[in-house]
Amino acid sequence: MPQPGAGIGSGRRPGPGRAVTARELLFWSAGPALLLVSVAVAITIGPADLAVGEVVAVVRDRLGGADAGLSRIREGIVWELRLPRSLLAAACGAGLGVSGVVLQSLLRNALADPYVLGISSGASTGAVLVVVLGLGAGSVGLSGGAFVGAVVAFGLVAMLGYAAGGSPDRLILAGVAGTQLFAALTSFVVLTSADPEKTRGVLFWLLGSLGGARWDDVVFVGAVVSLATALCWAGARVMDAFTFGEEAAASLGVAVVRSRLALLLLTAAMTAAVVAAAGAIGFVGLVLPHAARAVVGPGHRRLLPATALAGAVLLVWVDALARVVIAPQELPVGVVTALVGVPAFAVILWRRRRR
Repeated sequence: MPQPGAGIGSGRRPGPGRAVTARELLFWSAGPALLLVSVAVAITIGPADLAVGEVVAVVRDRLGGADAGLSRIREGIVWELRLPRSLLAAACGAGLGVSGVVLQSLLRNALADPYVLGISSGASTGAVLVVVLGLGAGSVGLSGGAFVGAVVAFGLVAMLGYAAGGSPDRLILAGVAGTQLFAALTSFVVLTSADPEKTRGVLFWLLGSLGGARWDDVVFVGAVVSLATALCWAGARVMDAFTFGEEAAASLGVAVVRSRLALLLLTAAMTAAVVAAAGAIGFVGLVLPHAARAVVGPGHRRLLPATALAGAVLLVWVDALARVVIAPQELPVGVVTALVGVPAFAVILWRRRRR
């Protein structure tokens, strides 16, 4: 299997000196505007008949501008319900995309992402232990439980993978086993310890749900993802080196063990924050890095922000689709990402095989 990374089977120079192509220029100029438009339009989608102009008016009003001139109900729909939901979707999409880039680089495997490697399942188990059983609820909290679960899950998967030989393919197989183990533990805890109403709510949340988004969720996830992405971007050259293998990275002066541990902890933190706020959402971190790599190339200084931007736009629209596809009911976001992600990943694999 061709490995993702700088210069590996890509025919492009990984360094920052590579000329910007017309496609990249279009992406960087239109991408941020597309994200803003996507958030504004997504807010208008739903039972209440809203217009983009009303959304802009409410935001301007809340930021100290002119009065929006709308009823309190319509203002509440925009500011308290749909805007935080769309912003949280953007933050979660960006975090999952960046996590996928980091894992694919460190493990040199095109199939690596937080969901496949069991990190999301472990974070879900940690969060459910706090919610259902109340373990450490006072001192750890939901996000802390998710982070501990993510770290424990990846530690277990890493031990299994390296005990089986340490190859990237075997690590992926260990991740599949870890995913099933923690998914089973989560189901066992929920089904044996929660009442029927709580069981239904937790199971829906585990499939990925942004329906309960609040402004404090937006602030928390946005802060974690922004800080972790900035730190990962600062280590972009380290990830460029890792894509050629550990020995090559060490020969270039990279502290292999310390750098890998730091990047993996950043990935676990982003995954835990996303899971704590929105449940387990799969395939975003698997598919988006490949799509972004096709546009901006394999160099991580460009790949990381490009994937974050693409993930933010994607999940905003996925959440909007999940709200209306079977209205008045909602689909879990994770169901929609799987339905979209599996065919997209099949196309990516087919194209890579042809090359």
